[in-house]
Amino acid sequence: MTALAGTWGLIRLVLRRDRFLLPLWVLAPALVTVNLVPATEALLPAAADRLQYAGTTGTNPTFLALYGPLYSGDIGGIVAQRAGFMPVVIGVISALTVVRHTRAEEEAGRRELLGATVTGRGAGLAAALAVTLAANLAIAVLLAAGMAAQGLPLAGSLAFGLQFAAGGCVFAAVAGITAQLSEGAGAARGAAVGALGGAFVVRMAADVGGEGNALSWLGWLSPFGWAQRARPYGGERWWTFALVAVLVAALMAAAAALSARRDVGAGILPPKLGPAGAAPRLSGPFGLGWRLHSRALYGWLAGFAALGVVYGAVAGGVRDMMRDSPELAEFFRTLGGQSGITDAFFASAMGILGLIAAAYAVSATLRMRTEETGRRAEPLLATAATRLRWAAGHLVFALLGPAAAMAVAGTAAGLAHGLNVGDVGRELPRVLVAALAQLPAVWLVAALALALFGLAPRFTGAVWAAVGAFIVITMFGPALDLDQWVLNVSPFTHVPKLPGAAFTAVPFAWLVALTAVLSAAGMLGFRRRDIAAH
Repeated sequence: MTALAGTWGLIRLVLRRDRFLLPLWVLAPALVTVNLVPATEALLPAAADRLQYAGTTGTNPTFLALYGPLYSGDIGGIVAQRAGFMPVVIGVISALTVVRHTRAEEEAGRRELLGATVTGRGAGLAAALAVTLAANLAIAVLLAAGMAAQGLPLAGSLAFGLQFAAGGCVFAAVAGITAQLSEGAGAARGAAVGALGGAFVVRMAADVGGEGNALSWLGWLSPFGWAQRARPYGGERWWTFALVAVLVAALMAAAAALSARRDVGAGILPPKLGPAGAAPRLSGPFGLGWRLHSRALYGWLAGFAALGVVYGAVAGGVRDMMRDSPELAEFFRTLGGQSGITDAFFASAMGILGLIAAAYAVSATLRMRTEETGRRAEPLLATAATRLRWAAGHLVFALLGPAAAMAVAGTAAGLAHGLNVGDVGRELPRVLVAALAQLPAVWLVAALALALFGLAPRFTGAVWAAVGAFIVITMFGPALDLDQWVLNVSPFTHVPKLPGAAFTAVPFAWLVALTAVLSAAGMLGFRRRDIAAH
């Protein structure tokens, strides 16, 4: 029997399990980006407007760091830059998909059962990678077709689509490797997302000074830099995609080699043995929660601190970028903030960090489902530990973890910006409050995950679809001119756009009340249902 025996059957299984999620994350990036074309044409109707926009965003460090270089001042080039963050989102989704169908399957014990059939050792990894890479190529085809259908050049549209797929393919392969290194799905996800974050930071450092700056060579150390240097709509460089293809092939080969060297359920890196006796602080449900969540929390805090410093450092360039472009100023005011361009930038930035924090809150909440399906919750609940105390040991991290992360990001951003403008005492509190203002919306998303866990545990994965919808609505809804009722679907729409906007307590009260209702429903459902119910 070959190592790839049974791969086609496992591909069909992956497609069956992801029959709802897979079409969503394939269609959403393509449709959202294609709809940016008419929105950009409405924002910049004249060639002079587009030329002014290109002259501003093509040289300003803030826009270069956040979205990457602008290689063309026409509609296609502007849309390509405005969608510069989308490959990062696709990379995260691709990495999580691969881990879900590899290491998470082993952790749940299902991979071992499948391995007892006519299934080769490498079939599971091959199936996960095949489906994920095919999904990324489908995004590229849909995006290229959609852009070309609106009259944009076919070559540039194809390069633009491949730029989206490049990030997803690379980090799907990276996740294939991290899934072999550790014994836990959480560690595999964290390592893959950490590598992605590092690649994005390297790309930001390379582009912040514009093309030809002293650090631009760093762009060749990041797959995101390779994909952007394909220059969609700006004189395409097709050979950069050959670099991506070689890297993906090398990473996949490395993942296959590592998979062949380990036992099912084990990792290449052995787990670190702990002390013979547990410290008193680790006893009880809260101690267990700390043991399970603390490493992930440290990683999230470090990431939020880095993002806060980046946002605070580049905020000073926003005013200069907007001075000569009223259209761009209006665009940023639409994204967030009502008073001042810098305030609008921070409102938008804190909104993005709030969406990331919501993903962390969901991950922390759904750890309960992982413990339950892994058959580790039932023995604990057979002791004196009640369901409420056990759940509280996890939920404290779902609530206080994002609060700590947003506080760290707000402090870092406010401190960096305050040092730049020479007024830390004024800027730090304002930016910190803007960061913490996102928490009611973040907690509402966590409460939604808890409600699904308690009432419909089989569909807990649907909360990730909700997170994706909130990201699309919040980040692209105003630019796409969506109806207000659509914008209202996202809880982040109702958070006051601080700093700058007037503070009102009513939205906070409604978000907190809805959070309490969903949380109570989830806990009541969990108390009444069977453990490991489907």
